[in-house]
Amino acid sequence: MTHPSSGLAALLAAVAVCAFPATAQRPPVDWPAYGGDAGGARYSPLADINRSNVATLKPAWTFRTGHASIATESDEPRFETTPIVVDGTLYLTTPLGELIALDPATGAQRWRFDPRSRRDADYGDFANRGVSTWLDSAATRGPCRRRMFVATIDARLFAVDGATGQACPDFGTAGMVDLRRGLRAPPFEFPAYQVTSPPVVIGNLVITGSAIADNSRLNPASGEVRAFDARTGRLAWRWDPIPQDPRDPAYATWENHSAVLTGAANVWSVMVADPARGLIFVPTSSPGPDYFGGRRPGSNRYANSIVALRAATGDVVWDFQTVHHDLWDYDNASPPALVTLTRAGRAIPAVLQATKTGMLFVLRRDTGEPLFPVAERPVPATRVPGERAWPTQPFSAITLSPHGLSANDAWGSTDADRAACRSLIGELENDGIFTPPSVRGTLARPSNIGGAHWGGVAVHPDRQIAVAPVNTIASMVQLIADDGFDDDSAEAESDRLNQGYEYTRMEGTGYIMRRRFLRAPSGAFCTPPPWGTLVAVDLATGRKAWEVPLGTMAPTGPQTGSPNLGGPIVTAGGLVFIGATLERAFRAFDLETGALLWRAELPAGARATPMTYRAGGKQYVVIAAGGSGSFGDGDHLVAFALP
Repeated sequence: MTHPSSGLAALLAAVAVCAFPATAQRPPVDWPAYGGDAGGARYSPLADINRSNVATLKPAWTFRTGHASIATESDEPRFETTPIVVDGTLYLTTPLGELIALDPATGAQRWRFDPRSRRDADYGDFANRGVSTWLDSAATRGPCRRRMFVATIDARLFAVDGATGQACPDFGTAGMVDLRRGLRAPPFEFPAYQVTSPPVVIGNLVITGSAIADNSRLNPASGEVRAFDARTGRLAWRWDPIPQDPRDPAYATWENHSAVLTGAANVWSVMVADPARGLIFVPTSSPGPDYFGGRRPGSNRYANSIVALRAATGDVVWDFQTVHHDLWDYDNASPPALVTLTRAGRAIPAVLQATKTGMLFVLRRDTGEPLFPVAERPVPATRVPGERAWPTQPFSAITLSPHGLSANDAWGSTDADRAACRSLIGELENDGIFTPPSVRGTLARPSNIGGAHWGGVAVHPDRQIAVAPVNTIASMVQLIADDGFDDDSAEAESDRLNQGYEYTRMEGTGYIMRRRFLRAPSGAFCTPPPWGTLVAVDLATGRKAWEVPLGTMAPTGPQTGSPNLGGPIVTAGGLVFIGATLERAFRAFDLETGALLWRAELPAGARATPMTYRAGGKQYVVIAAGGSGSFGDGDHLVAFALP
């Protein structure tokens, strides 16, 4: 006769034996694009990690790139990559554009491709946010059937064999296309034209934007979006966000023929694709220079816009401008996100665009028509000689972050700080959002980092919830006559007084731009906390579902929120994962309520967007830590999993 406890033990052993293969055989789930899918929704159908068990999430492996202290002319290389996983391999990039292949279950390196990017330059935004991939359907096997495309900080586009890490010799010249060549307006110096975002791949095309030095001059490099054949690297088409053809209906919005005189309006953020409709969606930035538009009068259509382009030809299908005649550095920094909304039982394809102005625009994907109200409202005029601010601006019904700050609302940790902040705000032009930059000095809230920023939004397609991180801090901007201005003495005085001003001579305008965040002499922000929040929007109603402080600047005490850069992802497990804050922390929030469910320490601040996948039967969540500067130096790619 068998003892009952022996039978129980045998049963448990049998269950364990049966359960293990079931776990191991769960199919892998990839993350094949920067935004999770071609449309950039940053959603994963994985629910292995969910509300009930996320509190037990632990580090599984850490990979270091070796780039924590690379020797370059730039001070702050930023490790902002979002890896992708495809065909059982994880691919990531370094700030110099090195492409690394890892085992996704262990973090062990498989190969490394070094594009030998130039290090003798002071890169303005020293980052590489990721890699894209293409599968050659015409090739059944052999080298470069799976191609990885990486665009480097020094503006070269490489095609690399996903299996071996070797450059694809049939692409461009020995696997490379020089993106600095063939522009309408070439860059005026080497580091003024960069690429920081992964290209978008659709059909047999790989399509790139560019990052162009801000506030430098009237005529910086032109910001063409260009499509290349994914096999050969040959140019397929180009689209200039500053229209050059007088027959283009947008040309007249660049008055005095200014379209031929200026540049930028480039796409430095991430583009997304709708393969079924043959469209790509490009978020454009401000034309040069950012803070003075007197030499480019008009609304400057296509700049500061979300533009739908025909992927095969580069033709404009529709465009929607989020800021007219930009004077505030209000680039469309956030990647668009594609989602299908449900209205009265009908499925409506939509595109979401979060903006530095702290608004969320929800547009029909096929026409650009707003799905939530957008109102053109009068905004303040300018007093700057030679400038003509646009009289109205578009306001979305969905607001993500505060607009404006009065002296009475000034904050400070002490009475002295509050008094100093009230005095500082009282000295500035301050008629609300879109108050133009001025000689006196202008308050800007949101500041030039947003509002919403390049971190963008994540969307749960079933719950119809969009989640976005935002900043709430205010800044000031001032135009100084460029007449005998001494750059060195001004910088030295700012440093001596701990004011933290940034100065830029805008050549060809007669002005120097000066800006900084609004702080009391002690360094405290003048803006009331929270200084950064995570916001969820119900896409059925357009109302906020919840809003919580994101991070903290205080080791103990209340959650003050933190200035943040970096994006979220959402999962079918009901979770929102995000780093982004100045703290060295990674968090998981409840998608339904915004409740903080998990927090982990990181070796540096995570100025990056995470991703998730399943490999070897287990779900992993991965984030890059090493945003540099206030975020802390680091070159750590950290993977978390359930124990």
